[in-house]
Amino acid sequence: MNILFAVSEAEPFAKTGGLADVAGALPRALAAAGDKVHLFLPLYREIKGKYKNFTPEAEVFIPVGDRRLSGAIVGLGSPPAGQHPNLKIRFIVQDELFDRPEIYGPPGSEYPDNGIRFIFFCRAVLDAVNLLNLDIDVYHSHDWQTGLIPVYLKTLYKKPPHYQGGSLFTIHNLGYQGIQDKSLMPLTGLNWEEFTFQRLEFFDQLNLLKGGLVYADKLNTVSQAYSREILKPEFGFGLEKVLQERRDDLYGILNGVDYSEWDPARDPYIDNHFQLGRMAGKKVCKKKLSTAFGLSYSANLALIGMVSRLVTQKGFDLILALLERVNEFAAKFVFLGTGDEKIETQLAKLAGRYPEKIAFIRGYDNRLAHLLEAGADIFLMPSRYEPCGLNQMYSLRYGTVPLVRATGGLDDSISHFNPQTGRGNGFKFSVYSQSALQKTLVETLEIYQKPRLWHKLRANCMRCDFSWKQSAKKYQELYKKVCK
Repeated sequence: MNILFAVSEAEPFAKTGGLADVAGALPRALAAAGDKVHLFLPLYREIKGKYKNFTPEAEVFIPVGDRRLSGAIVGLGSPPAGQHPNLKIRFIVQDELFDRPEIYGPPGSEYPDNGIRFIFFCRAVLDAVNLLNLDIDVYHSHDWQTGLIPVYLKTLYKKPPHYQGGSLFTIHNLGYQGIQDKSLMPLTGLNWEEFTFQRLEFFDQLNLLKGGLVYADKLNTVSQAYSREILKPEFGFGLEKVLQERRDDLYGILNGVDYSEWDPARDPYIDNHFQLGRMAGKKVCKKKLSTAFGLSYSANLALIGMVSRLVTQKGFDLILALLERVNEFAAKFVFLGTGDEKIETQLAKLAGRYPEKIAFIRGYDNRLAHLLEAGADIFLMPSRYEPCGLNQMYSLRYGTVPLVRATGGLDDSISHFNPQTGRGNGFKFSVYSQSALQKTLVETLEIYQKPRLWHKLRANCMRCDFSWKQSAKKYQELYKKVCK
């Protein structure tokens, strides 16, 4: 099939979260499986800093209200090493909109014209189909930034000979909906008749993600559990009734892991490699991780790590309460991430109060993130909700035991360890409460103090296979349904 993959970020070009991991790995897996994939991204400043050789392919002129913004479509003159020939990567150029210090806005905020930026991007991608004479079977768009593509395919771009393919819209996180003031409606080029409760209107505002939910031929989320959860008010963020109406068109496909990057036997970001049966390198990684975070090394104390956006969704109200009692646990904690300023401040205070037990580094460093996965004994993910999650799957390959809450992709990928049967690949709890987290942590640390059981559990983890090859097959099956 010919797949158009429109997304706002993708590894290795631009990244703020898990969406980029998916958008970087899934097109490669599809290309390797025989599909022809056309990946479109905005050309951000940080991409210009990484790549210098771009090949001009066409110019675009997009009406945005009374303005007519010009832009360009460019390809990579020198594709990344190992890129499959079935994968073609193109960028939408518009310096006024995309040549900025950050992808979406300064830390903790958003650019006020993000709506306009991605209205332009969606239309430019569809214009590119015509200008480059692409034959597309499936238009695959992701999250609110590309939610207008399915809308346009049924309205402004519903014309032969192009735009004959079906559309798939993937929800990576329903909590981010791209809600805009309704004054942006004329800038979309759509008629006001589209601004109704049944279509794009959401509490008298324009909801770009809702457009994808209403207009796409098929919908999917990034885990089976999350596809069920978002039908309920607790996780539906006001769109549960829309999703209930589309229930028969809604699917769940668990994300995969790119093991060419996340594999302790060949990880380019760690110096001491290891694998099942040869685990000496993990002990060295634990020592280096302790040093990197300013903690003393202790073989007897479990080292618990977390790489995350510091937001309530990730369970930090539970974590912060737990850390107030950190001296009760035979463990040390290391945190890497950035996000909510209040959470950052509280973590920093706790690290200052308990310097031998808690360490926090604000920001994101890819090398340090890989070292944390390699060196930690336990990875913490007590999320309030988690559409899929990737770190728990990275952790499994590194023999770093996940401790998670049973929600979304965490529930789908982690099974609670049973010391009697020796089955399971982690620990999880269901009720979202500090007491449930604490009880599960105590159980985890008890198993850690029993080497025979811990080695069995760790081996279970490292044998798990969540490769993209499996997920790509499921996407190919869904693409066939889209085309029908």
